[in-house]
Amino acid sequence: MIQFAPKVDPTLLKTLTLGQSVAAQIVDAAGKLAVNLVSAVLILLIAVWASRWVSGLIRRALGRLQGHHAPDATLISFIASLARYVILIVGLVAVLQQLGVQATSIVAVLGAASLAVGLAMQGALSNVAAGVMILLFRPYRVGDVIETGTKTGRVKSLDLFVTELSTLDNLKVVIPNSKVFGDVIVNHSTHERRRVDAVFRIPIAANLAAVSTGLINRAKADPRVYDEPQPKVEITSMAEVWVEGVIRAWVATPDHAAVKSDLLLAAHLLAADPKAVLPPLPDLPDVNTPLRPNLPGSKPRKPLMPRARRPGPR
Repeated sequence: MIQFAPKVDPTLLKTLTLGQSVAAQIVDAAGKLAVNLVSAVLILLIAVWASRWVSGLIRRALGRLQGHHAPDATLISFIASLARYVILIVGLVAVLQQLGVQATSIVAVLGAASLAVGLAMQGALSNVAAGVMILLFRPYRVGDVIETGTKTGRVKSLDLFVTELSTLDNLKVVIPNSKVFGDVIVNHSTHERRRVDAVFRIPIAANLAAVSTGLINRAKADPRVYDEPQPKVEITSMAEVWVEGVIRAWVATPDHAAVKSDLLLAAHLLAADPKAVLPPLPDLPDVNTPLRPNLPGSKPRKPLMPRARRPGPR
């Protein structure tokens, strides 16, 4: 007995063929997308690694180029940060291209949305501009102690967008560059010397002459106080029950707070008893002794005005 094969519907056959073709295209597209995603991730990782490596290379190269001079940490930090961000931007563009977004499309989108991008990034762009201005005018450098707004601390780093401070009580403070540059900046480290103005009040019945003499002798005996200009006491105001005065003495910038505290304590003790025994002074090299060794971590101390050398062994 002869059996005939069932007749296949051409429409069904065409549908099955089309479905197989679509499935093959989906599988092929998924494979390409997976490859592109893996490549994009690799490019991004390489860009991050390259940005850090180039940043470190620039830091080392600029440090060597300055030779025997102390490296300018502010310039090194800023240029290294700039190079790092440039490499990251190039890496992001390469990632977008790997994912199928052409560079011309990126430029066209950025051009069409330039106004919106500019308005959205005006804060970040102002920080970059302020960072460049700080780098050019140098109101402070890395390592300086500055006061801006309500914050006081040592500059740890100057980045492309922010300035990092370490406060005197060891807190990390990050301030946008635009805020720093647009505010009053007080640099406590620019000059090697500062004048101590220790304001004190004593009772009206106290021996003002004896207190003044005692304070001047205390300042002259302090090895941290310079001979020129000489320490002096001035009376600034007077009331019915007290007299207000100030003792002025020139010291090295790192010694300002310690000397001021010592003079205020001396004024308090001398006001109670002009013959009071004051606390011992620190055993430090005299800043007025010629050719003295510099203290670790401090700058060489130079006289404010020329004066004759003191006789003594060298």
